[in-house]
Amino acid sequence: MRTSSDLVAHVAATTGLTPAEAARVIGDVVAYYATPVEDVVRRRHAELRTHGAKNPEIFARIAAELEHRVVAAPRFSERQLRRMIYG
Repeated sequence: MRTSSDLVAHVAATTGLTPAEAARVIGDVVAYYATPVEDVVRRRHAELRTHGAKNPEIFARIAAELEHRVVAAPRFSERQLRRMIYG
């Protein structure tokens, strides 16, 4: 992944990271937020089920989390979230 040298320089200067470390962190963050929303929903559903949460709670929590992503996903109904997981 190619990152802006200005952004790398800024992150390195404000965090104490080396330019190589700053570029890696920026790449990791960009990759995290580039994950398709359907993949995020499936991953979070599996994680929350592992901790014993039930679907009504899970769907409400996932919907709230999606609203706070850097580039917020559109609002999904519980039915839409369920279809992403179960088809």
